Amino acid sequence: MSPIFDCRDEAQLLAGMRQARQAIGKGELVVLPTDTVYGVAADAFDPRAVARLLAAKGRGRQSPPPVLVAGLTTLRALVAEVPTPVERLVETFWPGGLTIVLPSQPSLTWDLGDTHGTVAVRMPAHHIALELLEETGPLAVSSANLTGKAAAIAADDAQAMLGDSVAVYLDAGPSATGVASTIIDATSLVGGTDAVIRVLREGAVDRGRLREVLGDLLEPDPQDADTR
Repeated sequence: MSPIFDCRDEAQLLAGMRQARQAIGKGELVVLPTDTVYGVAADAFDPRAVARLLAAKGRGRQSPPPVLVAGLTTLRALVAEVPTPVERLVETFWPGGLTIVLPSQPSLTWDLGDTHGTVAVRMPAHHIALELLEETGPLAVSSANLTGKAAAIAADDAQAMLGDSVAVYLDAGPSATGVASTIIDATSLVGGTDAVIRVLREGAVDRGRLREVLGDLLEPDPQDADTR
């Protein structure tokens, strides 16, 4: 059985982080806490590790995982461009529960799946996740659950679903909110003619807060449409 490290205990935290770094370096999977739900992580630049992540969840290449980063500098290295409105979003909501889809940097040699030239990026607001990201670099991270099952809000939940497909489990107690990140598509801001930011999934950051930053750049809420 793959080990679970209680990261609320200093000795286990140190041992768990060491084993997690080693596992990522060997192309294995790690479950880690984030500010939203628990995630299962792989080296974003190791195609076999990313394929292992998708297989563990029971997902195909048509569902590429997001990438977690330690900050804006790494975001700039992964995407083709960071438009000014996205910079405002990052300043307001990162670290936190907002995932941003942008065209990926064409020069990068990675394979996250069928991304159609884009990448979904987030900076999590959790010290353990951020510490690991500082040491490993960008990680492909998806919610730590089997496809179709509820996202794990505890390490035990993740282990019950993913078992030995994951090498190391980092346990920091129950997730603070258990609410997945909001995902927005900002790709049209890069070289597009119809610049609008679309909400792909509502979650930790609501539309009202997004609109305060983006104004009319945010697409109208379909629920607000006049259906008379």
